Amino acid sequence: MSGKVIGGAVIGYGGMGSFHSEKMQSVEGIRLLGVYDIDPERNRAAEEKGIHAYASREELLADPAVDLVTVATPNDVHKEIVIAALAAGKNVICEKPVSMDSAELEEMIAAAKKYGKLFTVHQNRRWDEDYLTIRKIVESGDLGHVFRIESRVHGSRGIPGGWREEKAHGGGMVLDWGVHLLDQMLTMMHDYELESVYATLDHLTNFECDEGFTALVRYKNGPEWLVEVKTCNYIEMPRWYAFGDGGSAVIRNWDCDGEIVKIFNHGEDDVAPVQAGAGLTRTMAPRNEQTIEKFPVVKVKSDWAEYYKNVIAVLNGKAEIVVTHDQLRRSMMFLEKVFESARKNAVVYF
Repeated sequence: MSGKVIGGAVIGYGGMGSFHSEKMQSVEGIRLLGVYDIDPERNRAAEEKGIHAYASREELLADPAVDLVTVATPNDVHKEIVIAALAAGKNVICEKPVSMDSAELEEMIAAAKKYGKLFTVHQNRRWDEDYLTIRKIVESGDLGHVFRIESRVHGSRGIPGGWREEKAHGGGMVLDWGVHLLDQMLTMMHDYELESVYATLDHLTNFECDEGFTALVRYKNGPEWLVEVKTCNYIEMPRWYAFGDGGSAVIRNWDCDGEIVKIFNHGEDDVAPVQAGAGLTRTMAPRNEQTIEKFPVVKVKSDWAEYYKNVIAVLNGKAEIVVTHDQLRRSMMFLEKVFESARKNAVVYF
């Protein structure tokens, strides 16, 4: 990659901060200059890996060699740090969710415009191979008219500890995993008009933050979506399930194990009834193998580094940013509708 090498730094050296540091060290066109965390132990952990740790956030932002700052802190301090970095003349990547609400997001966008710097968000799961695979299947037309898509992430370890279980810091699964799954949906359905959402939140052991959620999303001219995150499920359901009038597809896990079943003849003569519990049924009888064909799922290969490559290309004037302000606005608005629906126990319309 030709062009200026971007000087990068990370504020917040926890799990995601470490991830970003590794990306900056591995992607061509950017050079990690250092990190800063309010916890001295985390700064020492960085230095043990040979990464420079700044003495303060102010020192990091005052370094003229730093062109790009990635903010990987708890959600409630995103706005303050992002605006401070923009005011210091830095381009900024912020971890998701970008903010606590739409009003905070607008302040951040206004600051980016005021200081003339790039501001975007790390929606890295647009590059998940399972997502890209189901998207290709749906858009190929192999399933015919698709009328329902189900997207699930299930775990059994409960809500993570630390700030992610505290509402004041922006904890909970809607803002942790939901922001990813809903961004995937909104990106995939960008040509369709939202109609409504009905959402429920799980509070099994934590009554301050949601430990999971289910959202039923309707589009005016597109497929219905079920988006679900659970953290107390001990039998996982498929990662993806999509069905249309021409077939069905299932992707069971991150590795894209699954299958596609396409139908070639809707009508069948002389369907023999089968025993179903205490009764007989033709409706639910297995389909004649001569009327369907099964295909393996072919995984779409991807690279999470593409996110950073896009940012680097933008800063070198060679590309348009992939994660845009309008997309962030739509995503944040949607998250607010999810919380509103759960609070009202009602369908909320867009």
